[in-house]
Parts: sequence; C-alpha cells; structure tokens
Amino acid sequence: MKLVDELYNLYKHKLTGDEEDIDMLAFAFLEEMTREDLLHIIQELNEQELNDLMGLYLIESLKGKFAREDYSQQRSPVFSQRNLH
Repeated sequence: MKLVDELYNLYKHKLTGDEEDIDMLAFAFLEEMTREDLLHIIQELNEQELNDLMGLYLIESLKGKFAREDYSQQRSPVFSQRNLH
C-alpha cells in the first residue's frame, strides 16, 4: 500500500518500530484525516489491498468481540468427558 510505504519511509529513522510507536503513528495519522480523505485512500486501493484491509479489520474486530464476550469460558467442550475407570 502506497500510504504504508510513505509513512514507513518518513518515520523509519525516527521511531523504534515497536508496537507502541506504530500505534501512536497510526492514531496520529488517523486523527488528521477526514472521512473524505480516508474514502479517497480506500478508493485508490487495488483489490488485494482492499481484501487485506477488510480481512485485518474483520480479524481484529472479531478477536475483540470474542474477548469482550469471554467466549473461551462459555464454550462447551468438543468432547464429552468420560469416566475411564
């Protein structure tokens, strides 16, 4: 994605690249963008970039939703427990 390449080239020597720096950079960028700016960027994406973007959004959103719902504790076991005595 052209935008990612531009941001990387601008900040690769200024940031460490750890998760905190990347979060800060992404949120600072988004804070400066309007809805129209973001829609323009999305319109410029090729099909694979758009699929990647939507895939990442879906994955992260679902992870968050399952975490909030505490899905792992509510799941019933796949196998029933048996007494093997």
